[in-house]
Parts: sequence; structure tokens; C-alpha cells
Amino acid sequence: MLDMSSSTFTARIGEESDPVNRRRSVRHPVEVDATMRQLGENGVEARILNISEHGFMAESEGAFEIGSRVWLLLPGRDRANAEVKWVAGDRIGAEFAEPISLDDISAN
Repeated sequence: MLDMSSSTFTARIGEESDPVNRRRSVRHPVEVDATMRQLGENGVEARILNISEHGFMAESEGAFEIGSRVWLLLPGRDRANAEVKWVAGDRIGAEFAEPISLDDISAN
């Protein structure tokens, strides 16, 4: 019989679901207006709240689902393809298909 106390189980969940440990690069806090477009859909306004070479967190009134592919269009830059990794209310987190350069991205 396997004996698993609830405190051991909780500790394991906490370790595995810690988003800081899963990140590959440092996120930079920003407030950048952008457009997000789910593939095959119309674009919606978004505010990028943090960004790294590998992903971003945005606030948007658009309806996005985990696993969906989106285009992120930042002012004065090429669009970047990303996959939605999590959704919490009007915020989403997404991972870029290819790392992006953070040159010229600044808080507005």
C-alpha cells in the first residue's frame, strides 16, 4: 500500500507548478500596447505586461484558449507567432514559437 501524506503531495504540486522554475529567461515588466490575433480570427487590442525572448503576459478582452496559436503584433516590429500556455480572466501567458529580440521594446 502506498502511503502518501497530504503535505508531501502538496509540496510536490508546488514544486512542479512553480512558473518561475519553468521560465527560460527573465521577464521584463513593460506596458506596451499591441494587437493579438488568433490564427484565422480578427485582431484584438492587448496590453503586454511583461515580456522575454521566449514569451509574454498580456491583458486583453479577447477570448483565447490554452493551446491556441496567436500572432503578437508590436508597434514597429514584425509579428511573432506564439502558443497560449495559460489563461486567467483577461490575462494570458504565451510562449513564442521562435525567440524574439527585445531590442527597442520599452515601457510606454
